[in-house]
Amino acid sequence: MERVGVFLCTGCGIGESLSAAALEKVAREAGAAQVETSPRLCAFGSVASICTALDTGTVDAAVIAGCSPRHKRQVFQFGAGVPVQRVALREQATWTHAGGDENTQALAEDLLRMSVVRAQKSSAAKRAVETVEQTVLVVGGGLTGLSAAQAAAGMGHPVVLLEKSAALGGHLAGIDEVVPHAPPYDRAGQNPIHDLVRAVQADGRIQALTDARILRIAGEPGRFEVEVELPSGKRTLTAGAIVQATGARPYPKDRLGHLGAGISPDVITSAELEPMLSARALRRPSDGRLPERVVFVQCAGSRDKDHLEYCSSECCATSLRQVLAIHRHWPHVECAVLYRDLRMPGALEHFYRAAQEQSRVMLARGTVSGVSRGGHGRLQVSLRDSLLGEDVNVEADLVVLATGMIPNSADGEAIRQLRDAKKRIERSESETQRTAAEAQAAALARHQGTEILNLGYRQGPDLPVLAYGFPDSHYICFPYESRRTGIYAAGALRAPMDAAEAVDDGFGAAMKAVQVISALGRGETVHPRSGDIAPAEFFLQRCTQCKRCTEECPFGTLDEDAKGTPQYNALRCRHCGICLGACPERIISFPDYSVDAVAGMIKSIEIPDESEEKPRILALLCENDAYPALDDAAARRASWNPWVRAIPVRCLGAVNMVWINEALSRGIDGVILIGCKRGENAQCHYVKGSELAHKRLENVQETLDRLSLESERVQVVELARDELSRIPALFDEFARRLVELGPNPLKGF
Repeated sequence: MERVGVFLCTGCGIGESLSAAALEKVAREAGAAQVETSPRLCAFGSVASICTALDTGTVDAAVIAGCSPRHKRQVFQFGAGVPVQRVALREQATWTHAGGDENTQALAEDLLRMSVVRAQKSSAAKRAVETVEQTVLVVGGGLTGLSAAQAAAGMGHPVVLLEKSAALGGHLAGIDEVVPHAPPYDRAGQNPIHDLVRAVQADGRIQALTDARILRIAGEPGRFEVEVELPSGKRTLTAGAIVQATGARPYPKDRLGHLGAGISPDVITSAELEPMLSARALRRPSDGRLPERVVFVQCAGSRDKDHLEYCSSECCATSLRQVLAIHRHWPHVECAVLYRDLRMPGALEHFYRAAQEQSRVMLARGTVSGVSRGGHGRLQVSLRDSLLGEDVNVEADLVVLATGMIPNSADGEAIRQLRDAKKRIERSESETQRTAAEAQAAALARHQGTEILNLGYRQGPDLPVLAYGFPDSHYICFPYESRRTGIYAAGALRAPMDAAEAVDDGFGAAMKAVQVISALGRGETVHPRSGDIAPAEFFLQRCTQCKRCTEECPFGTLDEDAKGTPQYNALRCRHCGICLGACPERIISFPDYSVDAVAGMIKSIEIPDESEEKPRILALLCENDAYPALDDAAARRASWNPWVRAIPVRCLGAVNMVWINEALSRGIDGVILIGCKRGENAQCHYVKGSELAHKRLENVQETLDRLSLESERVQVVELARDELSRIPALFDEFARRLVELGPNPLKGF
């Protein structure tokens, strides 16, 4: 922007700590077209003055020098397309450093210069109001899918519901009762599936298609093109958003030989018991006789490092529901539930007590070590470390294995291979081994061989999955998000859950689907940069087809043409900037975030002569975790080294390595990058941004060693949002180490 206005606030102690006159001078020297100072910039009159300057064309971009960009956001928004840069003089200078000190003044002046340069190198973002399809596509006609369809239709959107089988209802269609989901919680609840199916079929806003298989989904959110195969032939649909609710299936019994599977037909699973209960035909498969004792083995293949390492959530309650059904219809049959932990959270404690109070029902804690043939055609269940004794054998006529669930987004063998690859990563003794294991894990995570959605995405035909095959985004606060914009996983596909949770999950995913359609219609992106209107721009004339942007984008935004040139799908984009950080040719930019703009900010930092013994530190902070943590530390009046110059970045993965080279070549003594923690149990807002930053920095540090620059001058730190007390200590320790290393040898060149 050619005409940048600087609006300086002297409130909140800024005027008492800093020289406003000196800051005004710095702003004019940096090229500001207008400079105004106000004792309270957020006051109505001051905001009106800024608006007047923008409306009359006196300035076309505003630099607000006062409080953090995380405060008073609504006050300092001046319409779509108006570049606004915020300078955190309060948090990064006056609240955290000594007032009247020359180091504090120098820090404030650098922060102001940096923001003026960034405003000058930003362009106006134009809101592209899109015409988007309002239809929500729901894939899966079980409880979750039906609930999602009903919710989306209730919000005024047309819905197309696809089900691969001949009838709606999913596995619940063959079950009499469900785990209680309403008071008094001491008995099984009525199965809601049949009423729900009838309601969906009667809703004119919902088009339910059975015997349907998706051949291909192309395009992007707001305009997905869906090719479906039906008994009547192929059909093409359009959808604005997709809810995938394709459920889960039981863990295969044939893998549980240590629990008796295969030794006798009288070892069955809880899923195989259901049709017996529905038909009122409880019989031993071996001889058709009514069993005298039924033994339920909990966690059959679950919470087991050799099978499913996770708890499947609904198994305990399902077993107790089946026990109560047996007790009600065949009261003389004994039931024993053998468990390691019986997990009945919340109001389900009442259900547990109801089962516990029944006669001829035994609940015993212990570890089932095996199931074998006993005498007289019975089975023998061996229990160790039990409250009944160290080693106990329980005789049974029928053994029911409470198997866990596997999401239908993955096949079991692929899950095992992915789990093994993760373990190899942890055991890697060299970087080469780790890199190979990570590459294999990434390939397995892209696609598990199920081909449900058949997405026409360069990165694979289905939603990427986590370690156990669930396509969860791992966003702690945004559970329905996936790594494919506009496609939301729900129900047992997303995480193990019972029927009541599945209903809520269907509604939640439907709300997200409606939300993304609405946001795209306004020209905005969704989480994490909700409301951002500025898509990426590609200068393809310089593209070398290296494919780093297409491979590293966490959201599958980019496809490729036959030559390998990236093809940008703007409505898939979350505006994270990871492609910008990946591109060695620097051909990718955003109107308000570009390689040139941040490089210009770095160049604007004044570097003292080495004789002054005042090193300069560049801190690149993730705007999602590290930068807010810095703000919170400032609010607590923490202090840190005044040599630090902080720049918020969209993600550590959005850091282009040219910025580090630029900083060091100009004489900045050290660069510290602080971002989200890596790994399955952490939450990088862009999934793998921190991981990518670490990999890229390895190459930078090798380059520094070759140039005889100490690799310790560049440091990457992982930090959680609540670890705000670490930031001052990190800055101070890094500054101390740089003093020990001495000045950057490139200083002054």
